[in-house]
Amino acid sequence: MYQYNDFDRDFLAERNAQFRAQVERRIDGSLTEDEFKPLRLMNGLYLQLHAYMLRVAIPYGTLNGGQMNVLADIADKWDKGYGHFTTRQNIQYNWPELRDVPDMLDALGEVGMHAIQTSGNTIRNVTSDHFAGAAADEIEDPRPTAELLRQWSTDHPEFQFLPRKFKIAVTGSPNDRAVTKAHDIGLRMVERDGEKGYEVIVGGGLGRTPMVGKVLRDFLPKADLLPYCEAIVSVYNLLGRRDNKYKARIKITVHENGIDTIRDLVEERFALLRPQFGGVDQEMLAGIEAQFAAPEWEQASIAPFNAAYHENPVFRSWVDTNITKHRNDDYAIVSISIKKQGQTPGDATSEQMRVMAEIAREFAHDELRISHEQNVILPHVHKSHLPTIHARLREVELATANIGLISDIIACPGMDYCALATARSIPVAQQIATRFDELKLEHDIGELKIKISGCINACGHHHVGHIGILGLDRAGVENYQITLGGDHTETAAVGERAGPGFAYDEIVPAIERLIEAYLELRAGDDELFIETYRRLGMAPFKAALYPEVKANAA
Repeated sequence: MYQYNDFDRDFLAERNAQFRAQVERRIDGSLTEDEFKPLRLMNGLYLQLHAYMLRVAIPYGTLNGGQMNVLADIADKWDKGYGHFTTRQNIQYNWPELRDVPDMLDALGEVGMHAIQTSGNTIRNVTSDHFAGAAADEIEDPRPTAELLRQWSTDHPEFQFLPRKFKIAVTGSPNDRAVTKAHDIGLRMVERDGEKGYEVIVGGGLGRTPMVGKVLRDFLPKADLLPYCEAIVSVYNLLGRRDNKYKARIKITVHENGIDTIRDLVEERFALLRPQFGGVDQEMLAGIEAQFAAPEWEQASIAPFNAAYHENPVFRSWVDTNITKHRNDDYAIVSISIKKQGQTPGDATSEQMRVMAEIAREFAHDELRISHEQNVILPHVHKSHLPTIHARLREVELATANIGLISDIIACPGMDYCALATARSIPVAQQIATRFDELKLEHDIGELKIKISGCINACGHHHVGHIGILGLDRAGVENYQITLGGDHTETAAVGERAGPGFAYDEIVPAIERLIEAYLELRAGDDELFIETYRRLGMAPFKAALYPEVKANAA
């Protein structure tokens, strides 16, 4: 993984010192909150419903055990003993005191981490496939590309005051695990005639106007990446609307001007910018790539794994659900669920963080990943270590075998924390997970993506959930809309609203009726919910959700 050099360390130290002085001025009254707000947002500090919240970047979701340990230390020393992993591969601390934030940033800086550009109308944390560098289906590890983009975009003088926030995702696989089509720029690694490059997608996004991104270039040579991305953001910076923040994202710019016009403008700008990139960017990329070399693979027998798999049904269930094929047949990719039924999705205690850090150092080449689905990944684990890892995880309630199942729910913080939220998300996720655990139906249901947002901003990605739930305020009462058929993968789609919303105490029974209908309607045990929905459409599911309408019609 990327290691900070002297320039990185000096830059970060200077930024942190600058912010420390700004915090001191806010505390002594020299700065008003309105004056302080843009300064704190540049450093990832929000003012939430009850307290400040610090959002820390985990670039492209990659960190090591030492960094995870520091995240745990920060949770204990300056927060309430836990952190919240987000859909942007960040971690959030929900209860810091303002006076402590500079110390938190300095602690992060000591291990090469920061909170820069995790907020504001700028280019946010660049995200990537959480299986990067390990997946069997990968064309190329996308993380060097993501790191190059991080360095290019950090404090870029032209892009600090964009019309609205700007998000980039990169994947190296034809199977999209980075939600590239719901990003302002999505980059998918492709290969043409033996040359590797990118399919460039623009104009994706969720929020109050969800849109699937459009292909701007079907093949962009790797050497053209930075000038082409700079051309895209430059065109957006010029054309993007600043009169209405709800119409300021690049998805609206693309929609209002048309993809062909945007393409012509980007190509024109690219032609001017390309000669200015004289190869330094490619020298930087080569240096970055050298830091992402594969680990030295362990040579050992996998007999302990085979024995445990056949003898221990609990271990076998965990392997079948939480383990993904690695490009090395003797290795596995381990997804650690931090979605134990009844717990808050995405929350990890300091103890759990330390255990994951210890396991990574001892058994997983000192690498961890954070997924956009709010789980933690061990990307490189020799199969012989899996029984020991499973036992260690069970000790701290991290061995839940539910990756991809109905209780593996994405949920935003909702009205429990967020000042923008209009409804609760966390309790709904907890109740759904608990209910289907009680029914013992999770594994029978199979893969099913439920995503919950507590407001129209869609931080819970509800638009691209197989089942999406959006919490709204209706005359002071929480009301939950259901969408069906969303998809965050390479076949991305925005879900269709099923009908009127449900009250807080009605939403879990509604989901239960929906699942009962699916189990009756599916063509066989292997047909997933999304496949049944695509085959039959909305009508039978709508009838299950609103039985009173069907009864009245009869």
